[in-house]
Amino acid sequence: MKKREPISHIMTKNVHFVNQNETLENAVKLIKENNIHHLPVMNGRNVIGIISSTDINRLTFGKLFEHQEGSEAAMVSSLTLEQVMTAQPQVVQSDLSIKEVAEIFASANFHALPVLENDQLVGIVTTTDMIKYLIEQY
Repeated sequence: MKKREPISHIMTKNVHFVNQNETLENAVKLIKENNIHHLPVMNGRNVIGIISSTDINRLTFGKLFEHQEGSEAAMVSSLTLEQVMTAQPQVVQSDLSIKEVAEIFASANFHALPVLENDQLVGIVTTTDMIKYLIEQY
């Protein structure tokens, strides 16, 4: 295991995101269509929030109303993206080491971090990325 390997080595580089003025419905659609779990929310070049599939499941009660057509759409259409997202998420720089990011995850209560380079979103790293990296090492 390399001691100073940067997080940019394991982050997802083709990161999906939404702009703050987009609808919550659009965010939900992106999450579902792309089978992703975390979606940064942008204001221009600035990461101002993050929304997760867990946030959506909590909002729509997960599979509780699975067979009741329209129940998820009604809940989602009644709220805005900014009402549901986690505002001002912690971000990390692309040159931060994998070990340093693992320490952040170990002490935090979240599972994804937007990755910046020169104040621009260049990726996202998740606890799943960390686990896959560790598996590769053994």
